[in-house]
Amino acid sequence: MLTALLLANLIAFALFGMDKRRARLGLRRLSERTLLLWALAGGSTGALAGRQYFRHKTRKQPFSTLLWLIVAAQAMAIVAWAII
Repeated sequence: MLTALLLANLIAFALFGMDKRRARLGLRRLSERTLLLWALAGGSTGALAGRQYFRHKTRKQPFSTLLWLIVAAQAMAIVAWAII
């Protein structure tokens, strides 16, 4: 489980970097859906880190709101799991 989460976070981080590079080069971009799905798959920490590190999609709406909703839902799930 821990390995899967680490992998999801590494992939999410790398995808933000890849999408930023593609944007700068004028190439076909990754869909926002792909980025959000990797965050939802457990890579939300990597997505947030990649977002800040690469300064990518920091003001984009509704992407930002959806990403923060995923982070909040995962945080609540962790708290609920810790209580049980």
